[in-house]
Amino acid sequence: MKVLLTGTAGPGGWPEPGCRCASCGRVTTPRRPFSVVIDDNIPLTHHDLTRTPDGDSVIAPDGDRLLFANGDRSNTDQPNAHRANTSQANGHRTDGDRANDDRANAANDHGSNAPGTKGPHGRDVLDRTNAPGAERPHLSQGRGGLDRTDAPGAEPYDIVLIDLLERPDHLGDLRRRGLVDEATQIVAVGLDHRAPSEAELERRLRFWGAITVPDGTVLDTKAPQDRVRPRTLPRRTLLLGGSRSGKSAEAELRLAAEPEVTYVATASPGHDDPEWQARLKAHQARRPAHWRTLETTDLTHLLTTETGVLLIDGLGTWLTATIDAHNAWPPAGPEPVHTECANLLKAWRQTTAHIVAVTEEVGQGIVPSTPSGRLFRDLLGTLNQHLTTESEESALITAGRITPLPT
Repeated sequence: MKVLLTGTAGPGGWPEPGCRCASCGRVTTPRRPFSVVIDDNIPLTHHDLTRTPDGDSVIAPDGDRLLFANGDRSNTDQPNAHRANTSQANGHRTDGDRANDDRANAANDHGSNAPGTKGPHGRDVLDRTNAPGAERPHLSQGRGGLDRTDAPGAEPYDIVLIDLLERPDHLGDLRRRGLVDEATQIVAVGLDHRAPSEAELERRLRFWGAITVPDGTVLDTKAPQDRVRPRTLPRRTLLLGGSRSGKSAEAELRLAAEPEVTYVATASPGHDDPEWQARLKAHQARRPAHWRTLETTDLTHLLTTETGVLLIDGLGTWLTATIDAHNAWPPAGPEPVHTECANLLKAWRQTTAHIVAVTEEVGQGIVPSTPSGRLFRDLLGTLNQHLTTESEESALITAGRITPLPT
């Protein structure tokens, strides 16, 4: 199957005409609104075209598989699960819309299903679902959202076109269910000023194992080697930042496209603190529905037993809980906490899991006025120093911007 991407941007293009935002001003390679031509625009009479919960699926006669991942995704109850089709809502139609209309009309003349008028941002790619009576994949209510039951023997797609600025966790869910594997060409489309810059988009795609291609690129399922990008996930990553710096959001962003993630929450539930409860709920709402959540402060045991992908948020609340557990606040001595920190560092060195951990940067403020504050600062600051030394990657997060720290 050959897929010609005549446009790779969102409905307004990138840069969007008349937009004065910083992102549009930084663009060096303009992109046209999303538009696609399949197999040289021949009538797709013999292609299997299906509307699925993940998006619009096209299967060629030789079995090559393409997915326009514009479906309803798994987290329909979370913010930003759907975006309005701004081009159609404002009465505007793009060249891509018209081209898709032409293909749909031509194919309908042949009595078949065909690509329709929408792509990313909720725009249809298929004009209709398969033949009458065909069953859609079963949808059942799962933990935190909808969980799909795929058809037995479902195979990975050869090409996935996906709006990763909208929901990168959709890609993680596709991986989890075996619909995307290491040989799948994953191409980000629907690109626009939701990305702060082209450089920031590229940084994110390295974590997610996806690529961008220029307008006019032809993707070929028979020659995919140069279009496949392995995900880059260091063994241990430590993200430091102050309050409201964006460190937790950065950790979640890095792992958004992973198929399996255990979110390790070290914070106390804080049942008697409404404001703290609101903070916890805000964090929970951001997590993909297919992630596992584990509430624990036994990080040493976790690091020595787990082998998957862990997001630990965060080390500051772990340290507070550890001091509480040993009644080590002044005037008591901190020796038991020193032992716990040493054990954690040893487990960090020896773990076989992939870890992204969040911690507070405590060395840039004033000297705390209380003995408890100084103890916390000294313990966490020392722990951070040791962990960055034993991490493949570490970064400082300030106002949502990332500064990599040298190894």
